[in-house]
Amino acid sequence: MLQIRRNRRLRTHNAIRSLVRENVLTPNDFLVPLFVVEGHQIKEEIASMPSYYRFSLDLLRSEIREIWAMGLKAVLLFVKVPDALKDNKGTEALNADGLMQRAIKTIKEVAPDMLIMTDVALDPYSSYGHDGVVENGYVINDATCEILAQMSLSHAQAGADFVAPSDMMDGRILAIRELLEKENFKNTGIMSYSAKYASSFYGPFRDALDSAPGFGDKKTYQMDFSNRREAVKETLIDVEEGADIVMVKPGLCYLDIVRDVKEAVDVPVAVYQVSGEYAMLKAAAEKGWLDHDAVMMEQLIAFKRAGADMIASYFAKDVVRLLK
Repeated sequence: MLQIRRNRRLRTHNAIRSLVRENVLTPNDFLVPLFVVEGHQIKEEIASMPSYYRFSLDLLRSEIREIWAMGLKAVLLFVKVPDALKDNKGTEALNADGLMQRAIKTIKEVAPDMLIMTDVALDPYSSYGHDGVVENGYVINDATCEILAQMSLSHAQAGADFVAPSDMMDGRILAIRELLEKENFKNTGIMSYSAKYASSFYGPFRDALDSAPGFGDKKTYQMDFSNRREAVKETLIDVEEGADIVMVKPGLCYLDIVRDVKEAVDVPVAVYQVSGEYAMLKAAAEKGWLDHDAVMMEQLIAFKRAGADMIASYFAKDVVRLLK
């Protein structure tokens, strides 16, 4: 039989594979998560996240210079708050001279054009480790939204380019957008964690910030991982309320959600390759069970193939080094 169509012709060697490749990675695809702590000359490796660190502000400066020199242009900031400053209402989150606010200013001093996105949630500041105010063992919604809006305003005043609410309270995007508009921060963007699931993949991240819930879990506000249609509903509401970018979190087990969201909205879609995903690959590679770089690239391309416009990943620097 005469074989007219031979699809393998387009796989014959690397040059043709590169020419017809549908998805590629560049430094422009990444948000770099950064963990910041109080102190001086601190670069602490996170035990459950090998080769990833918490930085004090002085050493954050050199990290930012390195990131910028690599061509990475956006960071996602998180802070580890001392226990003495935690309370039920996250009061420290509104401190104009708080760690987050000082970290924003530090980064802008070092790299004025670096895009800064800031985590907006109460769990790092909460004495209960929850993403909102607790009353009678329950995280209350509306009072939390008011605090999140004030927190976002404080970040904008410090110089943040985008705020990134990760709490999953109902109505918080609208509350944030309205306050930012009222206070004339019209150009401060919102990247909403629109489809954030109550996942077991967050463990190492909670180690990094000492932000694990002090009781119960987060299933009354983060999404049930059994649900798919709900993710689109949540995301559409956030876009209506003013979100400029929407996010799906976690990543690898939720590629179907990334695709659904991409097809449903007309704003950029982010995905978060979370700490558990990072830790699993690091552990398997350490054992020699997986090729670290090959699997890393395969996972990240999967996010692009599913429709993600940007990826928050602890592998960002590793990828850029490999690409170069």
